[in-house]
Amino acid sequence: MPLGLPYTRLAAFYFAFFGVLGVLSPYWGPYLRGRGFDAAEIGILVALLHATKIIAPNLWGWVADHTGQRMGVIRLACLVALVAFTGVLLPGGFLWMALVMVGFSFFWNAALPQFEANTLRHLGEHTDFYPRIRLWGTVGFMVAVLVVGEGIDRYGTDIVPTVLLALFLILATVSLTVPQAAPRAHDHAGGHLLGVLRQPRVIGLLLACFFLQASHGPFYALYSIYLQDYGYSGSAIGGLWAIALIAEIGVFLLMPRWLPRFGHRHLLALAMGLGVLRWILVGAFPALMPVQALAQLMHAATYGVYHAAAISLIDQYFTGGLQGRGQALYSSMTFGAGVALGSLVSGWLWEGIGPAQTFFVAAGVASLALITILLSVPRRTAVAPAAA
Repeated sequence: MPLGLPYTRLAAFYFAFFGVLGVLSPYWGPYLRGRGFDAAEIGILVALLHATKIIAPNLWGWVADHTGQRMGVIRLACLVALVAFTGVLLPGGFLWMALVMVGFSFFWNAALPQFEANTLRHLGEHTDFYPRIRLWGTVGFMVAVLVVGEGIDRYGTDIVPTVLLALFLILATVSLTVPQAAPRAHDHAGGHLLGVLRQPRVIGLLLACFFLQASHGPFYALYSIYLQDYGYSGSAIGGLWAIALIAEIGVFLLMPRWLPRFGHRHLLALAMGLGVLRWILVGAFPALMPVQALAQLMHAATYGVYHAAAISLIDQYFTGGLQGRGQALYSSMTFGAGVALGSLVSGWLWEGIGPAQTFFVAAGVASLALITILLSVPRRTAVAPAAA
């Protein structure tokens, strides 16, 4: 590890941030259904959660890059997200819930891209160590999934907003302890944003990532409901999510070796190809838990391998003073626009053509990601080997 790296505090932030996501991703859909919303409304509400990533990261990335107060932006975002989320506790219908979700997610979604930039600045030339810090986010996600799944079996989905408020409070508190990385010597370099965006390899990478995350739309919005309808308990659903996360942790530990050995293109193609197979299995065999477990193991590739390789390329393509906006653009195009569109469309398809067919459509979208990455990313991009 680089000398002076605040490893524990960086890891704690990832743990808390993805702990929030570990409640939202598997259990927000069932909570919303418990409040009386149907599949189409849930699809819209989850889409709003991700749609704010289209604007918020870019706005706050611009502020952070121009003011230099990256951790200040992160702390403000975490605090306002905490306050805004309290609106979930008030009674209200679809419009009120939509307003609350837009309010808290506009700030919460601003925090992670800037924190990624701060982490990479702390790492300096040792970005191969990023997965070893980021894996603590996966640990936080897994702990949240397992604990809340067990809690839902005992007390019902009404515990979801209370747990989320506690996690938002922890996240805001941890953000106060994380130091801002010192500026790099080349922070004012990096060229013009539009000049970088005109490069075919950059356009191709962002488009492929958009397609892959759009294919995750039905998974993030409705997968837990899908399993509930086939008789899975909250603990069983949590266990399936945990399988995915354990596999993801293993991948993050291995990526510092895999990335220099296999290169970005091969790893991204593998992740997107397995995405096609994953959604076919989810749609075709919903009642077979071993098959669902196998599909969840593929999350190691469709998220772990994909994200570690993609964020490494983004760090190479957007340098110096463009770093914060590069991370923000990646987040908004993929986890924002991609998941938002996928969630929105999946809600309509769910009611129209059926759950299984919706996942088959997702497999088709993932195949577009695979084709795009093969056509756009160079066969080899230099990556510094991991230190021993």
